[in-house]
Amino acid sequence: MVVLLVNGSPNKNGHTARALKTVEDELHVHGVDAAWFQIGTKMVRGCIGCNKCEEACRCAFTDDKCNDMIDAIAQADAVVIGSPVYFAGPNGALCALLDRVFYAACAHKRLFRGKPAAALTTCWRAGGVAAIDRLNKYFLYSEMPIVSSKYWNMNFMDNDSFGTDVLRQLAGNMTEMLKK
Repeated sequence: MVVLLVNGSPNKNGHTARALKTVEDELHVHGVDAAWFQIGTKMVRGCIGCNKCEEACRCAFTDDKCNDMIDAIAQADAVVIGSPVYFAGPNGALCALLDRVFYAACAHKRLFRGKPAAALTTCWRAGGVAAIDRLNKYFLYSEMPIVSSKYWNMNFMDNDSFGTDVLRQLAGNMTEMLKK
């Protein structure tokens, strides 16, 4: 079993990566592998509603990571998407990418249906719940069961022992869902 960890931060080694690493470490404790997808720092375009994705479940634009992300999610058994919080929302580049990924893969063919998914955020003080809500909507629309923890899947930067415990529980709950 493989869980895809999507780092929705442009910072490859920042707070979001560390939160996802906590999830990865706990998945390994339970015998589950993880694969990483880094959105990076290159420009990401938004969806233009051309509907060229309707037949192939692929975005017509091939100059960014959209189709690579579709493939990565399709190949994984589950997905965890992490994002830093910017003004009470996920990273804008991540949202632009996810708009296209989920529209191409799920609006016409339901490619990710039934695949367990979770969102997590890293933030300084506030906005994490609103950002998680936005990310969860991609899963709800796509008929993906949302994996939760014992609190909101948030981590408040460094030295957040409660947040770290929440993320470990998230990984444990993801493992249980995958093994059922």
